[in-house]
Amino acid sequence: MRYYAVIDTNVIVSAMLKWNSVPGSILELAIEGPITPVLNEKILEEYREVLLRPKFHFTDKIVSEVIEAIKRRAIFADEERIDIELPDPKDRVFYEVVMEQRKNSDAYLVTGNIKHFPVEPYVVTPKEMMDIILSDTV
Repeated sequence: MRYYAVIDTNVIVSAMLKWNSVPGSILELAIEGPITPVLNEKILEEYREVLLRPKFHFTDKIVSEVIEAIKRRAIFADEERIDIELPDPKDRVFYEVVMEQRKNSDAYLVTGNIKHFPVEPYVVTPKEMMDIILSDTV
């Protein structure tokens, strides 16, 4: 089964800080498994900008390799402007991209900041995304 997912930056950061974790599993499944990342250039720019913050100590080479691995499996979707108030305006692009992809297929927004988005069954935590995938394999 194929799962389309817009992956919030906080999940990517958490995965890179601790590969042996639920966010790490999400990133691994996005690079090598049944998750097809859904993104656009704004999302890629945010990944790069955040991952290269000095506090994380990731090298440019590592960040580039992870982003390239995500891009190889990704599909690109333009965001369509949605009139919605979110606590962090930078989160808007993630919500708009997932809503655009949902016009064509089931798609999820995977985030560690669930409270930053509307309560919807397709806005899920990394653990909830793993549970969805695992329940389909039983």
